[in-house]
Amino acid sequence: MRVFYRTFGCKANQYDTERMRQELDARGTSAAERIEDAEICVLNTCTVTNSADAEARRAIRRIRRRNPDARIVVAGCSAALHAEDYAGMEGVDAVIPGHDPVRVAQAGAPTASRPGAGTGSVLVQLDDRRALDRLDVEPVGGELLRRRTAGTRGWLKIQDGCDRKCAFCATRLARGRSRSRSPEEVVAEARLLARHHPEIVLTGIHIGHYGLDLTESVTLGQLVHHLLDAVPGVRFRLGSIEATEICDDIVDRLVDSGGRLAPHLHMPLQSGADPVLRRMRRWHTREQYRARVLEIAERVPVLGLGADVITGFPGETEEDHAATAVLIDELPFTYLHVFPFSPRDDTVAARLVQEMPVPERVAGERSRDLRERVQRKGGRHAEARAGTLARVVLEGRDSALTGDYLRVCVAADSSGRVGDLARGVLQMGPDGLYIESLETVAWREGA
Repeated sequence: MRVFYRTFGCKANQYDTERMRQELDARGTSAAERIEDAEICVLNTCTVTNSADAEARRAIRRIRRRNPDARIVVAGCSAALHAEDYAGMEGVDAVIPGHDPVRVAQAGAPTASRPGAGTGSVLVQLDDRRALDRLDVEPVGGELLRRRTAGTRGWLKIQDGCDRKCAFCATRLARGRSRSRSPEEVVAEARLLARHHPEIVLTGIHIGHYGLDLTESVTLGQLVHHLLDAVPGVRFRLGSIEATEICDDIVDRLVDSGGRLAPHLHMPLQSGADPVLRRMRRWHTREQYRARVLEIAERVPVLGLGADVITGFPGETEEDHAATAVLIDELPFTYLHVFPFSPRDDTVAARLVQEMPVPERVAGERSRDLRERVQRKGGRHAEARAGTLARVVLEGRDSALTGDYLRVCVAADSSGRVGDLARGVLQMGPDGLYIESLETVAWREGA
């Protein structure tokens, strides 16, 4: 049987889809590139906004039109919150509220062989899994992911869920409380991924809370240190992490690991105005965020710095937007993900929008303003990198990714293969940065 996969949303969801794919592959299926070629279609949904839910429903109807005989399985965050709605859609054969790969495989290929039976593939397993009704009581872990088939870099989910209660977020409702994987399990999976990927990204829903729920006290900084020691030969990168949860141990590794912990941080900001942050139920102030970013930037001079920002949140005034713009101008951001506010059902923010709405047109204008500001800043960062040595991961025949999260072109006459870790000199061309004189290297050879 052939399976078509469609993933919506974040890196954690992408990781979960790879777990589903691995489980189904072990039962004798193979991946289909096109909807029309598949007997099974698995949709891993996102619920970050109402429009994300709507996009998933449109995708289901599209699959139904293009391949009416396919078995459709809907899983993910949106399925966790709206299982009955999806179950009632024409053509949907199964709904899995959450991301359990075993339940997805059982629903998608109920008559396929058991894992490893007759396939020559034995899953690496730490413990037995239980089929659970809700993801918020599903233990994280089980089978270890061996490879991310969808990209050169590997994703490694170190925790799931979130204990914060931001006013705009529905993901915590779908994902449940924060649950961390044990350090031993994370290292074991990293070793498997390192066989195929030159870079491993540590991802999750709230990785700054890694270890808080474990019986044995361990921090994210300690986990990173352990990974760097136990899994040589690859570069690690942190996924999205809150500014106030970046400990000094992590900053030390950004400084002294020789680039093995990529000098790149994505620190959600959401707003640079304290009144908006309070309505968002964020736990930090504008100044706390600002101070921590400046502390880190002083110690890590070449730093890729990104953030998420929401414009037009209920009650946001022109003064609030101006405060956000001033903060963005001051801090050394190299890129931003800027989104006009979109209400999400069953959240506090959905009620606030009834009381203090900001017109969509205004939210859109403010988004464009912030994007233009950071585009100029990103351009200056790229210009400053021209003429410097960089270590890159070759993601394609003509593209590479630097440690500070710059995607650069690769000179046509450069050597190197996709998946190589290489170094060379960055140069500025008419179409932006490119890298030349590539030399494939190992980490032990130094920067």
